[in-house]
Amino acid sequence: MTRYLAVLLTLLFWAVQPCSAEDTYKRDEILAQLEVFFGQGAENLGKVVQKVFEEQGEPNAFIAGDEIGAALAVGVRYGKGVLNMKNGGQRQVFWQGPSIGLDLGLNVSKVFVLIYHLPSEQQLFQRFPGVEGSLYLIGGVGVNYLQSGDIVIAPIRFGAGWRQGVSAGYMDFTEHAHYNPF
Repeated sequence: MTRYLAVLLTLLFWAVQPCSAEDTYKRDEILAQLEVFFGQGAENLGKVVQKVFEEQGEPNAFIAGDEIGAALAVGVRYGKGVLNMKNGGQRQVFWQGPSIGLDLGLNVSKVFVLIYHLPSEQQLFQRFPGVEGSLYLIGGVGVNYLQSGDIVIAPIRFGAGWRQGVSAGYMDFTEHAHYNPF
């Protein structure tokens, strides 16, 4: 009887362990993906990635994609990319969202989104609220954090255009493109 109890306790111990390091991307893996996605200009993004890793740890998913946004006090954003899960899942995703604030301009960006604590691909398809500040005079790079429940996303935008301001809004991830940002 004690033998069965020991086996049961061992199985229970392994079942409740947190995700192993094999379930998350290491900083060097993300930097390699950034270089593939952004090209040689990714070297300067290393400091941004280092800051995100220091604040959030290792992500278990990322999205590499493109985005366009515009604002005249009220703004909109549309994007599409490929979700990559550390466990091997990969699929195309879309996002859109409104914003409101002291924001003006137009920008196009390549976006690399680090995602933390995403239990499954389906859990991405929801709204992630947040606040963002932008200053693009010709080009720029920025990162902000958005959160819904335990899931944290950190979009790193490398953009061109003219945009400046501060706004509040959300990114709504969907399986299909939508033109209505709400």
